[in-house]
Amino acid sequence: MTTPADMLPDDPGRLKAMLLAERAESERLRQIIKELQRHRFGRRAEALSEDQLLLALEEVEQVEAAGQAEVEESRPAERAAHAARRRANRGALPAHLPRLETTVDVESLVCPCCSGALHRIGEDVAERLDVVPAQFRVLVVRRPKYACRACEDMIVQAPAPARLIEGGLPTEAAVAQVLVSKYADHLPLYRQAQIYARQGIALDRSTLADWVGRAAFLLRPVHARLLEKLKASPRLFADETTAPVLDPGRGRTKTGQLWAYAHDDRPWGGADPPGVAYVYAPDRKAERPIAHLAGFQGVLQVDGYGGYKVLAERGEVRLAFCWAHVRRRFYELAGAGPAPIASEALARIAALYRVEAEIRGRDAEACRAARQERSRPVVEALEPWLREKLALLSQKSTLAGAIRYALSRWAGLSLFLEDGRVEIDSNVVERAIRPLALSRKNALFAGSDGGAEHWAVLASLIETCKLNGVEPHAYLADVITRIVEGHPNSRLDELLPWAYPSPSALTAVA
Repeated sequence: MTTPADMLPDDPGRLKAMLLAERAESERLRQIIKELQRHRFGRRAEALSEDQLLLALEEVEQVEAAGQAEVEESRPAERAAHAARRRANRGALPAHLPRLETTVDVESLVCPCCSGALHRIGEDVAERLDVVPAQFRVLVVRRPKYACRACEDMIVQAPAPARLIEGGLPTEAAVAQVLVSKYADHLPLYRQAQIYARQGIALDRSTLADWVGRAAFLLRPVHARLLEKLKASPRLFADETTAPVLDPGRGRTKTGQLWAYAHDDRPWGGADPPGVAYVYAPDRKAERPIAHLAGFQGVLQVDGYGGYKVLAERGEVRLAFCWAHVRRRFYELAGAGPAPIASEALARIAALYRVEAEIRGRDAEACRAARQERSRPVVEALEPWLREKLALLSQKSTLAGAIRYALSRWAGLSLFLEDGRVEIDSNVVERAIRPLALSRKNALFAGSDGGAEHWAVLASLIETCKLNGVEPHAYLADVITRIVEGHPNSRLDELLPWAYPSPSALTAVA
C-alpha cells in the first residue's frame, strides 16, 4: 500500500513501524509474483495450484484494506473520498433479489430555521447487499382422514405425495442442496453435517450418504441419456483422470479412472449445447473407452493415450491429437536450461496458437480458411525440420522422445487444418476434469466403486449445468421431483441440463 506524503505520521516510532510493514508487504508481493511465474512457466511438479495463489493474493488485499481503514479512521476527508469512489464504481444489484425497505426519516417536519412546514422534494436511495445464512424450514403436509357414519370401515384419505426418500426427512430441494455442496462446491459430507449441526439439525454423515446414493440411483437414466446424446455428435473430446477408491480388502486405496467425454462447439459458434459426461472404470485398460464410446462415429480429440487407437483402426473414429501436449514436452526441456531445438519448436508452435487466438469465435469455414492460409505452412515446415533434428540426436534422449511423440501423431495433429470445427488442442476436456480434481483433493478418495460411479453420474449433470449457465440446485431439485412423480423415460431429453433456462447474466456489484 502506498501512502501519500501528507498522510504520513510525524511520530518517528509510528513512521518506522509503517516503513517496516511496507517492506514486509513488498517482499510478500515479490514472493507471490515469483510463485505466479513458477505457476505459469515452471515445471508442473513445482507449480503451485491456482487456488493457493489466489489465497495468497486475497491475504495481501486484506492487509491493504486494513491499512486503508486505519488511515481513514483518523482522516474523515479521506474516508469520504473513498466512499464516493465506491458509490461511483459499484454495479447495480440484481433486480430479482427481494427488497426489504427501511425509511430513515427526520424527527420533525418543522423547519429548524423559521418553524414553517417542511415539504418533501425527493429522496436518496441506497442499496446494500445483505445475506441471510442458510435457513432450514419444515414443510408440514397434513392429510385429513374422513369416515362415513353409515359405513363402519370406510375411511377416505388423499394419497401421500411421492418422495425420493420414503419415510425420510428431506425434501427433494434439501437433497439437491447436499448434492450441489458435495459435487459443485466440493464439500465432503462430514463437513456438511458440521454446518447443519450449527443450526441445530443433527444429520449424521451416513444419513447424508444415503440421500446421495438414492439420488444418484434415480438420476442414472438421465446420465445415460446425456452420454448417448453426446455420442450422437460428430465431434467429442476424451480424457481421463485418476479416482482413488477405498479397497477394504487390502486396507488401502486402489486407483480407478474417471473418463470424461465432452462436447463444446462454442469456440466456432456452433448451435449444439455443450456437455460433459463422466464414466467411472476400475482401471485404465483400452477396453474401457471402447465400451464407453460404442456407437460414436466422428472426430475424437484426445491426448497421447494409446487406448483410442483401436477405435481408429476399426475405422469408427478419426483421432485429432492435442498440440498442447506436444508443446508441454518441449516446454519442460526449454525450461530446464539452454535448449535451442526445443526453444525453436516452441516458437513454431506459438505461431499456430497466435492464429487460433485471432480466429476464435469465427464460424467454422472462416476458421478453416485462416488455418489453410496461415497455419498449414507452419505445420508443413515443422515436420521435416523435426525429422532433420531427430536424425542428429541420440535416440535415447528426452528431446528425441518429444520429437517422436509429435511425429508419430502427425496426421491427428494436422486434422484441425482441414476442419474448422476441430480444436487445436484438447483443453476443453481438460478444463472439464478440473472439478473432479478439486473433489478428489477434498474428499481424498471414493468409498467404493459404487461411490465413484455415483460421483460420475452427479458430477456429469452438475458440470453440464455449469457449461450451459443453468443453476444446478434448481435443476436437480426439479429433475428429482419430476422423476419421483413419474416422469416417463421416453421423455428424458426434457430432463437434460440444456433443456432448462439459464438465469440472467451475472452483474458485477462491486
